[in-house]
Amino acid sequence: MARYIGPKTKIARRFREPIFGPDRVLEKKNYGPGQHGQTAKRAKKSEYAVQLAEKQKVKYTYGILERQFSLIFERASRSKGITGEVLLQLIEARLDNVVYRLGIAPTRAGARQLVSHRHITVNGELVNIPSYTLKPGDVVAVREKSKALESINNSVGAGSNFPWLEFNSSTMEGKFVSFPERTQIPENIKEQLIVELYSK
Repeated sequence: MARYIGPKTKIARRFREPIFGPDRVLEKKNYGPGQHGQTAKRAKKSEYAVQLAEKQKVKYTYGILERQFSLIFERASRSKGITGEVLLQLIEARLDNVVYRLGIAPTRAGARQLVSHRHITVNGELVNIPSYTLKPGDVVAVREKSKALESINNSVGAGSNFPWLEFNSSTMEGKFVSFPERTQIPENIKEQLIVELYSK
């Protein structure tokens, strides 16, 4: 599956959650997409269908492809700790996600573009791999030549404060302090369902 670039509201309506951020259309049409979305009877989903939907929701939320997701899960299952929580921590430590969380970009897709277009540095070195996994103590910054970009200046300061990150808006430099605790991650994700799916 290639990365999804279609209508985001359609996907949000499928999961009945604003996974891409506030969505006025979703608020008005909180039912499935398509001509039968409102009238279709909600058939009881199988256990597998519920688990698969949760995995798909996480992939769409963070913009991760199937192969990438499988590799992250594999790494999480080999790590110490609760597999589901470690999985989310590894996803949160991706460079594109951290750029979004710091408020350098308004969306994860925008953050991924900034990284791949070589506007972001990690510990002073240019990194153009959105899936690059940060380690505690890594410093993420906007490249000096890119600080005048309108898209970045419009977004800086709009990000929320997250306890595992530090950000200085005047220097456009942030620090990945630590991996987040599960309770600190605001996304509505039932990671145990994903663990159950992969353990079959």
